[in-house]
Amino acid sequence: MADADPRPNVLIVLTDQERYDCSAPDGPPVETAAMDRLSSEGARFRQAFTPISICTSARASLLTGRFPHGHGMLNNSHEADAIRPNLPAELPTFSEALAESGYALSYTGKWHVGRDQTPEDFGFSYLGGSDTHHDDIDDAFRDYRENRGRPLDGVELEETISTGDDPESDEGTLVAAKTPVDVEETRAYFLAERTIEAIERHADDGTEPFFHRADFYGPHHPYVVPEPYASMYDPAAIDPPESYAETFAGKPQVHENYLAYRGVASFDWDRWAAATAKYWGFLTLIDDQLERILDALDTHGLTETTAVVHASDHGDFVGNHRQFNKGPLMYDDTYRIPLQVRWPGVVEPGSARDEPVHLHDLAATVLEMGDVDVPASFDARSFLPLLEAGDGDADGVDWPDSVFAQYHGDEFGLYSQRMVRTTRYKYVYNGPDVDELYDLEADPAELQNLIDHPGYADVRRDMRDRLIEWMDETGDPNRGWVPKLLIEASATE
Repeated sequence: MADADPRPNVLIVLTDQERYDCSAPDGPPVETAAMDRLSSEGARFRQAFTPISICTSARASLLTGRFPHGHGMLNNSHEADAIRPNLPAELPTFSEALAESGYALSYTGKWHVGRDQTPEDFGFSYLGGSDTHHDDIDDAFRDYRENRGRPLDGVELEETISTGDDPESDEGTLVAAKTPVDVEETRAYFLAERTIEAIERHADDGTEPFFHRADFYGPHHPYVVPEPYASMYDPAAIDPPESYAETFAGKPQVHENYLAYRGVASFDWDRWAAATAKYWGFLTLIDDQLERILDALDTHGLTETTAVVHASDHGDFVGNHRQFNKGPLMYDDTYRIPLQVRWPGVVEPGSARDEPVHLHDLAATVLEMGDVDVPASFDARSFLPLLEAGDGDADGVDWPDSVFAQYHGDEFGLYSQRMVRTTRYKYVYNGPDVDELYDLEADPAELQNLIDHPGYADVRRDMRDRLIEWMDETGDPNRGWVPKLLIEASATE
């Protein structure tokens, strides 16, 4: 028998629309034992961010290691107004590079990177679990439910919350509900089951390293969960976040417009608290499935040879800033993401890093883990040296002290936004409206726009300079005219 490949296995568990704070040590009282386990047995990044807060674009960035303007999928591929319905085939991806190097790749769950493409077009073996709204790749979950005698269609939901003036109306968008199905009949359980089956198959093979992605459909809305998760959190015990005091004064007009567009202008805190309780329950349901996956690694003796990553494509407002879902609002609620990495023997248990990293830096990091060259087309940089440094100084590592992000619109319309964020400040360029500047130390809820505050003129100039540098470095097509505008604006101050 040939010697086994010494490179590590890699397991990425990607959630859909998970807030950073829910698994943070100082966050709300959400039970996330498995995510906490990854943090205690590995490293946690306190400053991880998505390059864009919309599903297709963020997931395409993770696959290609490029910012959205580099891969061109600027909005959701399933919508009628998709700028680009599929990822250009000529773009290098980390998955294809891994497959070519000898890794066995498998994938289960949400894809949402192309209208016609599937994970199998990018080096993966797809194991099922898609839904009809975003992907409709297969019927695996539908068949699973049929075999259990609980078809997907015809389930009567309870405790429904919908957008619009009537929370129980079926005319608006479903926000949250309780489902009468068993936990074993949820898509989250099914996706964990398929992931565990993949781990078992890889354990039986044992000669080549594996890479598996488990992409959960949640806690994205609708926050529909069964018991015991539906009543796990008491809405009466959930207090409004500080950002719920949002007045929209001095903010871009689209922020307030989004209340009506999303159908939540009439929501009071009681309704948001009920929705938040279901969101938290959804996350705990997923966390319990992650625990099952981690236990499977233990059972099959793969824990010591497998790097496990948990992250999310982007966050969710869940009533913060009085908003629902996501959109052209570049707050940390939707741009800051959880990121934990456990790699026994390499990553110091219980370590934490404060360097700002991007979601798509994972593309380069995974390739370096697998001893595979990072394509020159990647904007991503491997943060493996930060992981290897533990809690200590990352000597010799030249790491940026800011992150760059963007937004190009969704079904509400197209518009141009760019963001640069340091540990303390955030600057947002809004092409058709007022720009934004926040002092995150004095105002972590991002309520006060300081863009015209005379006391922050130097900060404003510095953040604009940083934005211009990011645009130049990444080949942003807007660098041809936006920098000139920002330089001239700064010169008049």
